[in-house]
Amino acid sequence: MRAADLRLWGQKWRWYERNSLPWNRARIHWELAARQAFCRWPLHGNVLEMLREGRLELGPHVLFEPGVWLTSPAPGRIRIGGGTFLNLGVQVAAVELVDIGEHCMFANGCFVTDGSHRFEDPGRPVPWQGFTTKGPTRVGDNVWCGAHVVITSGVTVGERCVIGANSVVTRDLPPFSIAAGAPARVLETIAQTG
Repeated sequence: MRAADLRLWGQKWRWYERNSLPWNRARIHWELAARQAFCRWPLHGNVLEMLREGRLELGPHVLFEPGVWLTSPAPGRIRIGGGTFLNLGVQVAAVELVDIGEHCMFANGCFVTDGSHRFEDPGRPVPWQGFTTKGPTRVGDNVWCGAHVVITSGVTVGERCVIGANSVVTRDLPPFSIAAGAPARVLETIAQTG
């Protein structure tokens, strides 16, 4: 193997594994503790940069289970309200803004984004074309998403919604809805008390 190949591999390793470096791992835990949040390792994505730049806003008692992946290139932002729980392998990716309310639960493998890959140019590989967005993606308070739910760009999920496993949310859901399917549709409304 050539020295140039080893250098390139080393640069990629430092970039993609930066959260695993002991000093960065400690810094991430410190930043989370300062916000009364907690993660079970590993935590993936550009978490430390977002925390330090104020682009990852976390309420108290946010919990990330192993394998959570949070990413947003500047100036994109992710906001997660207090008491929200992201289970194994949940992914959140923001181009501009993903805003998740308080006391939400995301089961294993959910994906929430405000972006999509560009693909218009047939002469360029898709990964080189960047991203587009339909606007912020917002999830209201007390929303429960079953395993492998996908919430797409520009969608607003109202408070107290329940979304069935393997659903793909492509349009707004009104508050107090039970929705499922691909694309997700409202199946019933939760009775409001009080």
